[in-house]
Amino acid sequence: MNWFILISGVVCAMTTIGHFAVGSRDFLAPMLAASIEPVPKKVMHCGFHYVSAFLILSSVFLLGIGSGVIRSDGASLLVRFISINFAAFAVWQIAIAATSGIPNGIFKLFQWVFFVIIAVTAWLGA
Repeated sequence: MNWFILISGVVCAMTTIGHFAVGSRDFLAPMLAASIEPVPKKVMHCGFHYVSAFLILSSVFLLGIGSGVIRSDGASLLVRFISINFAAFAVWQIAIAATSGIPNGIFKLFQWVFFVIIAVTAWLGA
């Protein structure tokens, strides 16, 4: 059992649940109800579910590798890949939040906190 990767997987699973529960209600539903062109609307809809797929798969693999259920020579490389992705997500989220003009944007667009925790714990476990 690898505690760092397991913690990363638990935080990732919680992030996935939040993505579906809060993200669907506070982002996806209003965006789909907005009066914008159908093509950008569907691209955003697809983007939401691209993130959904990445979060689900990352959760499964981090939990599986962290618990020892998944054992493979490439597990460390996969964990590093997931870690780098989440680190990149955090960097972009912070950059966009900081330059958004939204008052306290860094706190209102808070997902970066979870991305950093996942990235760091996964990297330490890899």
